[in-house]
Amino acid sequence: MTIPAVSWRAQGRSHTGRGGWIQTVTLKFSKAIALLIIGFACGSASAATPGVTLQSVKGDFDDIKERVVMAIENRGLVLNYTAHISNMLERTGRDIGRERQIYIKAEVLEFCGASVSRSTMEADSRNIVFCPYVIAVYTLPNDPGKVYVSYRKPVATGSGQSMKSLREVGKLLDGIVRDALK
Repeated sequence: MTIPAVSWRAQGRSHTGRGGWIQTVTLKFSKAIALLIIGFACGSASAATPGVTLQSVKGDFDDIKERVVMAIENRGLVLNYTAHISNMLERTGRDIGRERQIYIKAEVLEFCGASVSRSTMEADSRNIVFCPYVIAVYTLPNDPGKVYVSYRKPVATGSGQSMKSLREVGKLLDGIVRDALK
C-alpha cells in the first residue's frame, strides 16, 4: 500500500484523492519503522561484533593493563609492542581538526608465542595473518571507572590441523584475559 504513495509523489500527483491521506500516513509510518529498525541494527552491531570478545571490569587502567601483561608473560609469551592508541588519536585528531576524545586511555598489546605461532603456521602458512596476537585495553570518557579488555579470536578455517591450531590461539587469548580479570 505504501508503494503507490511513493509513485504518486514521484509523478507529482495529489494526495487528495480517495485514500490518499491514508497512504501518506502509512508511508510516513513505514519510514519511521524502517529508521527504527536500522537504528537498532546499528546499535546492536556495535554492541556485539562477530569475532571480537569484549569484557569489562571496574578498576584502574594501569592496574588492569599490568594484569594483562603479567598473564601474557606468565605463559612464556613475549610482549613485542605496546601501541598507545589514545595518545595517537589525540595527537592526530588535533592535526586534522577532530578533537573529540574517544578514549581516556587506550593501548593495544601485541605479543607472540613461538610454540603456538609455529603450530598455527605449520598447519597453514596463510595463518601468518593471525600473528601477532593483540589484546586491547581501554577506558571511555563516559565511564572512567570501567576498563574494557577486548581481542579478536581467529576464525578456525582451513584443514583440520589449521582449525585445531587456530582454536588453540582462541583458547590462549581467552585464558590470558580470564586470568587477568579474576
